[in-house]
Amino acid sequence: MVSTLDAEAILLAGFARSGPRPSLGARPRPDFFIEAWRPGEPSRVFVVTVNGNHQKATKRTAKDDRSAFKQLARGSERAEHFHLAEWNTTPCLLMSTELLALDGITVNALQAPGEGLLPGRPATGRGSADAVLSERNPAYAGAVKVPVDGHRERIQDGFLIPRKELGWYGQLLARTGAAGQLAFAGAGTEIAQYLTDKQGHKHYKQQTFAGSSSVRDARHQIGPTVYVGTDQVFRLNRIRVEAFSGMAEELYDLLVKGQVEAYRNRAYKLRDTYPASTTAPLWGPVSFGAEGTVMALRVLPKKDEESL
Repeated sequence: MVSTLDAEAILLAGFARSGPRPSLGARPRPDFFIEAWRPGEPSRVFVVTVNGNHQKATKRTAKDDRSAFKQLARGSERAEHFHLAEWNTTPCLLMSTELLALDGITVNALQAPGEGLLPGRPATGRGSADAVLSERNPAYAGAVKVPVDGHRERIQDGFLIPRKELGWYGQLLARTGAAGQLAFAGAGTEIAQYLTDKQGHKHYKQQTFAGSSSVRDARHQIGPTVYVGTDQVFRLNRIRVEAFSGMAEELYDLLVKGQVEAYRNRAYKLRDTYPASTTAPLWGPVSFGAEGTVMALRVLPKKDEESL
Protein backbone atom coordinates (compact mmCIF):
# COMPACT_ATOMS: atom_id res chain seq x y z
CA MET A 1 0.00 0.00 0.00
CA VAL A 2 1.25 3.49 -0.79
CA SER A 3 0.43 6.67 1.15
CA THR A 4 1.32 10.21 0.04
CA LEU A 5 1.81 12.76 2.81
CA ASP A 6 2.45 16.50 2.84
CA ALA A 7 6.05 16.97 3.99
CA GLU A 8 5.41 20.24 5.81
CA ALA A 9 2.65 18.71 7.93
CA ILE A 10 5.03 15.91 8.94
CA LEU A 11 8.07 18.09 9.63
CA LEU A 12 6.10 20.55 11.76
CA ALA A 13 5.83 17.89 14.46
CA GLY A 14 9.56 17.92 15.17
CA PHE A 15 11.10 20.99 13.56
CA ALA A 16 8.56 23.81 13.87
CA ARG A 17 9.88 27.16 15.02
CA SER A 18 8.27 28.42 18.20
CA GLY A 19 5.63 31.12 17.99
CA PRO A 20 1.87 31.65 18.00
CA ARG A 21 1.69 29.83 14.65
CA PRO A 22 4.43 27.20 14.39
CA SER A 23 6.10 27.12 10.98
CA LEU A 24 9.18 25.80 9.21
CA GLY A 25 10.12 29.22 7.89
CA ALA A 26 11.98 29.38 4.60
CA ARG A 27 14.14 26.32 5.26
CA PRO A 28 14.45 24.18 2.08
CA ARG A 29 12.39 20.99 2.32
CA PRO A 30 10.72 18.38 0.09
CA ASP A 31 7.09 18.61 -0.97
CA PHE A 32 5.89 15.11 -0.10
CA PHE A 33 6.80 11.86 1.56
CA ILE A 34 5.62 8.58 0.07
CA GLU A 35 5.33 5.67 2.47
CA ALA A 36 5.12 2.16 1.05
CA TRP A 37 3.74 -0.05 3.80
CA ARG A 38 2.25 -3.41 4.70
CA PRO A 39 0.77 -4.11 8.15
CA GLY A 40 3.23 -5.70 10.54
CA GLU A 41 6.28 -5.12 8.33
CA PRO A 42 8.91 -2.38 7.97
CA SER A 43 7.83 0.42 5.66
CA ARG A 44 9.87 2.38 3.13
CA VAL A 45 9.91 6.16 2.74
CA PHE A 46 10.62 8.16 -0.42
CA VAL A 47 11.28 11.92 -0.57
CA VAL A 48 9.45 13.71 -3.40
CA THR A 49 9.70 17.19 -4.91
CA VAL A 50 7.38 18.48 -7.65
CA ASN A 51 7.49 21.53 -9.92
CA GLY A 52 5.88 22.63 -13.16
CA ASN A 53 6.38 25.14 -15.97
CA HIS A 54 4.97 26.23 -19.32
CA GLN A 55 8.25 26.73 -21.17
CA LYS A 56 8.30 25.42 -24.73
CA ALA A 57 11.93 24.58 -25.37
CA THR A 58 13.27 24.83 -28.90
CA LYS A 59 16.54 23.82 -30.56
CA ARG A 60 17.88 27.27 -29.66
CA THR A 61 17.10 26.88 -25.96
CA ALA A 62 20.33 26.35 -24.07
CA LYS A 63 20.41 23.70 -21.37
CA ASP A 64 21.16 26.38 -18.79
CA ASP A 65 17.92 28.11 -19.80
CA ARG A 66 15.66 25.07 -19.55
CA SER A 67 13.13 25.68 -16.78
CA ALA A 68 12.80 21.94 -16.16
CA PHE A 69 16.53 21.55 -15.50
CA LYS A 70 16.55 24.52 -13.12
CA GLN A 71 13.55 23.10 -11.26
CA LEU A 72 15.17 19.68 -10.93
CA ALA A 73 18.32 21.32 -9.54
CA ARG A 74 16.30 23.25 -6.96
CA GLY A 75 14.34 20.09 -6.18
CA SER A 76 17.59 18.27 -5.50
CA GLU A 77 18.59 20.95 -3.00
CA ARG A 78 15.27 20.65 -1.19
CA ALA A 79 15.31 16.84 -1.14
CA GLU A 80 18.86 16.78 0.20
CA HIS A 81 17.73 18.65 3.30
CA PHE A 82 15.92 15.55 4.60
CA HIS A 83 17.61 12.39 5.84
CA LEU A 84 16.60 9.26 7.71
CA ALA A 85 19.19 8.10 10.27
CA GLU A 86 22.19 9.30 8.25
CA TRP A 87 23.23 11.23 5.16
CA ASN A 88 22.42 9.95 1.67
CA THR A 89 20.42 6.81 2.51
CA THR A 90 16.89 8.05 1.75
CA PRO A 91 15.50 7.43 -1.77
CA CYS A 92 14.28 10.50 -3.67
CA LEU A 93 12.05 11.24 -6.64
CA LEU A 94 12.38 14.68 -8.27
CA MET A 95 9.88 15.79 -10.91
CA SER A 96 9.44 18.77 -13.20
CA THR A 97 6.33 18.76 -15.40
CA GLU A 98 6.19 20.78 -18.62
CA LEU A 99 2.60 21.80 -19.42
CA LEU A 100 2.76 22.57 -23.11
CA ALA A 101 -0.92 23.09 -24.03
CA LEU A 102 -1.43 21.61 -27.52
CA ASP A 103 1.99 19.96 -27.37
CA GLY A 104 0.95 17.82 -24.43
CA ILE A 105 2.55 17.18 -21.06
CA THR A 106 6.13 16.09 -20.46
CA VAL A 107 7.28 14.84 -17.05
CA ASN A 108 11.01 15.02 -16.36
CA ALA A 109 12.04 12.86 -13.42
CA LEU A 110 15.20 12.01 -11.51
CA GLN A 111 15.42 9.17 -9.02
CA ALA A 112 18.06 8.58 -6.37
CA PRO A 113 18.28 5.10 -4.78
CA GLY A 114 18.39 4.37 -1.07
CA GLU A 115 16.88 2.20 1.64
CA GLY A 116 14.70 4.63 3.58
CA LEU A 117 13.49 1.83 5.85
CA LEU A 118 11.43 2.34 9.00
CA PRO A 119 11.16 -0.39 11.66
CA GLY A 120 8.00 -2.46 12.00
CA ARG A 121 5.51 -1.47 14.71
CA PRO A 122 3.59 -3.48 17.29
CA ALA A 123 -0.16 -3.63 16.69
CA THR A 124 -0.92 -2.36 20.19
CA GLY A 125 0.75 -0.42 22.98
CA ARG A 126 2.95 2.66 23.17
CA GLY A 127 4.86 1.84 20.02
CA SER A 128 1.76 1.48 17.83
CA ALA A 129 0.17 4.15 15.68
CA ASP A 130 -2.82 4.16 18.04
CA ALA A 131 -0.69 5.77 20.78
CA VAL A 132 -0.70 9.55 21.18
CA LEU A 133 2.68 10.92 20.13
CA SER A 134 5.02 12.56 22.60
CA GLU A 135 6.95 15.67 21.56
CA ARG A 136 10.30 15.32 19.82
CA ASN A 137 12.72 18.12 18.92
CA PRO A 138 15.48 16.82 16.64
CA ALA A 139 18.26 19.27 15.85
CA TYR A 140 18.22 21.12 12.51
CA ALA A 141 21.33 23.30 12.68
CA GLY A 142 24.44 21.24 11.98
CA ALA A 143 22.47 18.00 12.18
CA VAL A 144 23.78 16.33 9.02
CA LYS A 145 27.32 14.94 8.80
CA VAL A 146 28.51 14.66 5.20
CA PRO A 147 31.63 12.47 4.73
CA VAL A 148 34.38 13.91 2.56
CA ASP A 149 37.07 11.63 1.12
CA GLY A 150 40.43 12.28 2.71
CA HIS A 151 39.17 15.20 4.76
CA ARG A 152 37.19 15.91 7.89
CA GLU A 153 33.47 15.38 7.52
CA ARG A 154 31.42 18.40 6.56
CA ILE A 155 28.53 19.58 8.76
CA GLN A 156 25.35 21.04 7.25
CA ASP A 157 21.85 21.95 8.35
CA GLY A 158 19.00 19.59 7.60
CA PHE A 159 15.91 17.72 8.73
CA LEU A 160 17.61 14.61 10.09
CA ILE A 161 15.53 11.95 11.84
CA PRO A 162 17.97 10.26 14.26
CA ARG A 163 18.12 6.48 14.12
CA LYS A 164 16.69 6.20 17.66
CA GLU A 165 13.63 8.20 16.52
CA LEU A 166 12.76 6.17 13.42
CA GLY A 167 9.98 4.34 15.28
CA TRP A 168 8.49 7.67 16.37
CA TYR A 169 8.72 8.95 12.79
CA GLY A 170 6.85 5.88 11.53
CA GLN A 171 4.08 6.54 14.05
CA LEU A 172 4.04 10.17 12.94
CA LEU A 173 3.56 9.20 9.28
CA ALA A 174 0.71 6.82 10.10
CA ARG A 175 -1.12 9.24 12.40
CA THR A 176 -0.70 12.26 10.14
CA GLY A 177 -1.89 10.12 7.23
CA ALA A 178 -4.98 9.20 9.25
CA ALA A 179 -5.64 12.89 9.88
CA GLY A 180 -5.36 13.55 6.15
CA GLN A 181 -7.83 10.79 5.32
CA LEU A 182 -10.36 12.20 7.77
CA ALA A 183 -9.86 15.73 6.45
CA PHE A 184 -10.44 14.48 2.89
CA ALA A 185 -13.78 13.09 4.06
CA GLY A 186 -14.75 16.38 5.74
CA ALA A 187 -14.24 15.35 9.35
CA GLY A 188 -13.87 18.05 12.00
CA THR A 189 -12.87 17.63 15.62
CA GLU A 190 -12.10 13.94 15.02
CA ILE A 191 -8.91 15.03 13.21
CA ALA A 192 -7.40 16.66 16.32
CA GLN A 193 -6.63 13.34 18.05
CA TYR A 194 -3.98 12.54 15.45
CA LEU A 195 -2.08 15.83 15.45
CA THR A 196 0.48 17.31 17.80
CA ASP A 197 0.15 20.88 19.04
CA LYS A 198 2.70 22.02 16.45
CA GLN A 199 0.68 20.37 13.69
CA GLY A 200 -2.53 22.17 14.65
CA HIS A 201 -4.17 20.02 17.33
CA LYS A 202 -5.86 23.01 18.98
CA HIS A 203 -7.18 24.32 15.66
CA TYR A 204 -8.95 21.08 14.81
CA LYS A 205 -10.46 20.78 18.28
CA GLN A 206 -12.77 23.66 17.38
CA GLN A 207 -16.16 22.76 15.97
CA THR A 208 -16.65 23.61 12.28
CA PHE A 209 -19.90 24.38 10.48
CA ALA A 210 -21.17 24.07 6.94
CA GLY A 211 -20.58 27.31 5.06
CA SER A 212 -17.35 28.07 6.92
CA SER A 213 -15.56 24.78 6.31
CA SER A 214 -16.01 21.31 4.83
CA VAL A 215 -18.04 19.01 7.07
CA ARG A 216 -18.76 15.28 6.90
CA ASP A 217 -22.43 15.48 5.93
CA ALA A 218 -22.82 13.26 2.85
CA ARG A 219 -23.27 9.52 2.37
CA HIS A 220 -23.37 7.73 -0.98
CA GLN A 221 -23.19 4.17 -2.21
CA ILE A 222 -20.91 3.97 -5.23
CA GLY A 223 -20.67 0.43 -6.52
CA PRO A 224 -20.80 -2.04 -3.62
CA THR A 225 -19.21 0.37 -1.12
CA VAL A 226 -20.88 2.96 1.10
CA TYR A 227 -18.81 6.14 1.35
CA VAL A 228 -19.15 8.99 3.81
CA GLY A 229 -17.66 12.42 3.19
CA THR A 230 -18.36 15.95 2.12
CA ASP A 231 -19.74 17.46 -1.06
CA GLN A 232 -19.38 20.84 -2.69
CA VAL A 233 -21.49 22.38 -5.44
CA PHE A 234 -19.95 24.77 -7.96
CA ARG A 235 -20.86 26.25 -11.33
CA LEU A 236 -18.95 25.19 -14.46
CA ASN A 237 -19.98 27.03 -17.63
CA ARG A 238 -23.33 27.87 -16.00
CA ILE A 239 -23.91 24.21 -15.15
CA ARG A 240 -24.04 23.19 -11.50
CA VAL A 241 -21.66 20.36 -10.65
CA GLU A 242 -21.43 18.36 -7.43
CA ALA A 243 -18.04 17.19 -6.16
CA PHE A 244 -17.99 14.47 -3.50
CA SER A 245 -14.89 13.41 -1.57
CA GLY A 246 -15.06 10.67 1.02
CA MET A 247 -13.89 7.29 2.22
CA ALA A 248 -15.39 3.88 2.87
CA GLU A 249 -17.69 4.14 5.87
CA GLU A 250 -16.21 1.18 7.76
CA LEU A 251 -12.70 2.63 7.41
CA TYR A 252 -13.89 6.09 8.40
CA ASP A 253 -15.49 4.68 11.57
CA LEU A 254 -12.21 3.02 12.58
CA LEU A 255 -10.28 6.28 12.26
CA VAL A 256 -12.91 8.24 14.17
CA LYS A 257 -12.42 5.76 17.03
CA GLY A 258 -8.63 6.27 16.97
CA GLN A 259 -7.89 2.78 15.65
CA VAL A 260 -5.14 3.48 13.12
CA GLU A 261 -3.62 0.00 13.18
CA ALA A 262 -7.01 -1.65 12.69
CA TYR A 263 -7.72 0.82 9.87
CA ARG A 264 -4.44 -0.06 8.14
CA ASN A 265 -5.07 -3.77 8.44
CA ARG A 266 -8.59 -3.46 7.05
CA ALA A 267 -7.59 -1.01 4.31
CA TYR A 268 -4.84 -3.39 3.19
CA LYS A 269 -7.28 -6.31 2.97
CA LEU A 270 -9.78 -4.24 0.96
CA ARG A 271 -7.25 -2.61 -1.38
CA ASP A 272 -8.13 -4.77 -4.41
CA THR A 273 -11.90 -4.67 -3.96
CA TYR A 274 -12.54 -1.18 -5.30
CA PRO A 275 -13.55 -0.57 -8.93
CA ALA A 276 -10.84 0.15 -11.46
CA SER A 277 -13.23 2.15 -13.66
CA THR A 278 -13.11 5.94 -13.98
CA THR A 279 -16.90 6.41 -14.04
CA ALA A 280 -19.80 5.11 -11.96
CA PRO A 281 -23.60 4.86 -12.38
CA LEU A 282 -25.37 8.10 -11.40
CA TRP A 283 -21.99 9.87 -11.40
CA GLY A 284 -19.56 11.20 -13.97
CA PRO A 285 -15.78 10.98 -13.50
CA VAL A 286 -14.79 8.97 -10.42
CA SER A 287 -11.38 8.25 -8.88
CA PHE A 288 -11.10 5.34 -6.45
CA GLY A 289 -8.11 5.19 -4.08
CA ALA A 290 -6.62 1.95 -2.79
CA GLU A 291 -6.89 3.32 0.77
CA GLY A 292 -10.67 3.41 0.49
CA THR A 293 -11.07 7.00 -0.70
CA VAL A 294 -13.18 8.29 -3.55
CA MET A 295 -13.54 11.53 -5.49
CA ALA A 296 -16.64 11.77 -7.68
CA LEU A 297 -18.21 14.43 -9.91
CA ARG A 298 -21.65 14.69 -11.45
CA VAL A 299 -23.90 17.26 -13.09
CA LEU A 300 -26.82 18.11 -10.85
CA PRO A 301 -30.27 17.24 -12.24
CA LYS A 302 -32.20 20.34 -13.26
CA LYS A 303 -34.76 19.98 -10.44
CA ASP A 304 -31.92 19.88 -7.89
CA GLU A 305 -30.30 22.87 -9.55
CA GLU A 306 -33.48 24.93 -9.30
CA SER A 307 -33.86 24.14 -5.59
CA LEU A 308 -30.46 25.65 -4.73
